Amino acid sequence: MPFHPYLYFGGNCREAFTRYQEIFGGDLVLLALKDAPSDEPVPAAQADLIMHAALKFDDNLLMASDDPTTDSFGPVQGMQVNYAVADVDEAKRAFEALADGGEITLPIGATFWSPMFGMCVDRFGTPWMVSAEAPGETVG
Repeated sequence: MPFHPYLYFGGNCREAFTRYQEIFGGDLVLLALKDAPSDEPVPAAQADLIMHAALKFDDNLLMASDDPTTDSFGPVQGMQVNYAVADVDEAKRAFEALADGGEITLPIGATFWSPMFGMCVDRFGTPWMVSAEAPGETVG
């Protein structure tokens, strides 16, 4: 059974997942808090927050939601989302798109384990590792 990252955002999940769909393509589902059946009305300030986002592309599934329970939302710590592809050019393209407006923590380039590997934190605070498979290896 595969693992699927589930990310939390501090109010910008819709913006992040719209951007991720631009980068990776695929089918995007966004469910806002106001769309959930409930006897209690959702506070107006939280109505457009995302209770569940799902981006399905290729064999990948990336999921997330906004966290309406906290007023101070910091950067993600202690993990990175790894995007591994077979093609060096695709690795470069995805890395550059993810790094746009964010912070590059390791510039993308050749390493002894991968023909193309880099790390960045995107403008939404999600840390990423992007890599291309080495010749003769399979991604994943």
